[in-house]
Amino acid sequence: MSNADTAPNFENTQRAFAHLSAGELNRALVLFQTVGNNQLVRTGKALMQVALALRIPVGWAIRPTVYSHFCGGETIAECEGTVATLHANKVHTILDYSAEGKEEEIDLEATQSHILQAIAATKGDQRHGFSVFKVSGVASTALLEKASVNPDGLTPSDAAAWNRVQARVDTLCSEAAQLGTPVFIDAEETWLQDAIDRLALEQMRKHNGKKAIVFNTVQLYRHDRYAYLKETTELAQKEGWHLGVKLVRGAYMEKERARAQEQGYASPIQPDKASTDRDFNAAVRWCVKHIDRVAFCAGSHNEESNALLAQCLEEAGLARDDERAWSAQLLGMSDHISFNLSQAGYNVAKYVPFGPIRETIPYLIRRAEENSSVAGQTSRELELIRREVKRRKAKA
Repeated sequence: MSNADTAPNFENTQRAFAHLSAGELNRALVLFQTVGNNQLVRTGKALMQVALALRIPVGWAIRPTVYSHFCGGETIAECEGTVATLHANKVHTILDYSAEGKEEEIDLEATQSHILQAIAATKGDQRHGFSVFKVSGVASTALLEKASVNPDGLTPSDAAAWNRVQARVDTLCSEAAQLGTPVFIDAEETWLQDAIDRLALEQMRKHNGKKAIVFNTVQLYRHDRYAYLKETTELAQKEGWHLGVKLVRGAYMEKERARAQEQGYASPIQPDKASTDRDFNAAVRWCVKHIDRVAFCAGSHNEESNALLAQCLEEAGLARDDERAWSAQLLGMSDHISFNLSQAGYNVAKYVPFGPIRETIPYLIRRAEENSSVAGQTSRELELIRREVKRRKAKA
C-alpha cells in the first residue's frame, strides 16, 4: 500500500457529517459562526458566570444549542443516542462526566460515584473505547497543589484527605481494570500535575503488567513533557509494565503563562506553536517506535498530526486498527478527522461529556474559548460545514 493510499482524506464532508441531520448541520453552522467571534464569546462567558452566580435558570437557552452540540446528555441514559450514532459510524465513545470545580468531600464522593457509573456502563459494550476522569473531580485543587508542591509537608488533616484521594483513584482504576476498559487520567495545570503523575504511575505499575489499562496524559505544549514521555517509557521497560499515554497539546496555555508571569517563574509553556507541534509529532513517532511497550492515544484536532499517525502505523507495518494506537477528538469538533479516520479503518474515539447543564457550563465555556483562540480551527470547521451544506443543497 502506498503512502497516498494510507493518508486519510479529511476533505470528504459527506462522510464527515453523514451523522448530522439538516437541522443539526445548520445548528453547527450557527454555533461555529458564533464561537468564531471573540467578542461574542467573551460576552457570553460573562453572562453565563453572572447567571450561575445569581442562580438564574439557563438550561432553556443552552440545551438546544451549545449543550446539545458538545454534550451527550445530562445522564448516561440520555447519551445512548449519541453512543449509537457514533458506533454506527465506527467511532467509539469515551463517557466523560464533566461537572467541575467541586471542593467539599461530599461533592467529591458524588463525582466519584458518577465516574464509577460511567465506567460500569462500558461493561460488555464494545461501543466504548475508554473511560476517563480528572483527578480534580475527586480531589480539591488546593489539596492537589499542596501534594504537588510539597508532598512531604502535608498536615495530618491534609494527609488524611490525600489518603482518601488515593483511595478514590484506586477504586476508579481498579474498576476499569476489572472490566478490561482502558481509563484515561486527564492532565491538569502544572501546579497540580506532579501529584497526578505520581497517582498515575502508581496505578500503571499496579494494573499495566500485561497491557496498558491506565493511561496518563502528556501535554506537549509544556516544553518538558516530551522528555517526560521518554523517561517514563524507559522506566516502564526497566520495571516490566506497559505505559499507557494520551498525547495532547494542552488546554491551559493562557492561564499557565499568566501565573508564571505573576509569580515570577519561568513559563512551562513552549515558546511558540511550532515547538508544540514539533514535540507532539515527535511523541507520536516515539510511541509507534516503542509500541511493544507503549499504548497511546493521540488526542488531537490537528490534521497533520492525525495524518502522521496513519503514516507511522503504515511505515511500522502495523494494522490500522492495532489496539495500542488510537486517535480521539471531542464530541462536536473535528468530525472531518474523526469520521474519515474511522471509515478508513483506524481506531477513533470521541469524548462524550455528560452531566447536569449547570454543572457542565465551565466545560462548555472552555470549548467556546478553545475554538475562538485556536488560530484557524474555527475557520476550518466553518469552511467544511458550509461546503457540506452547499453539497446537500446541490443534491436536493
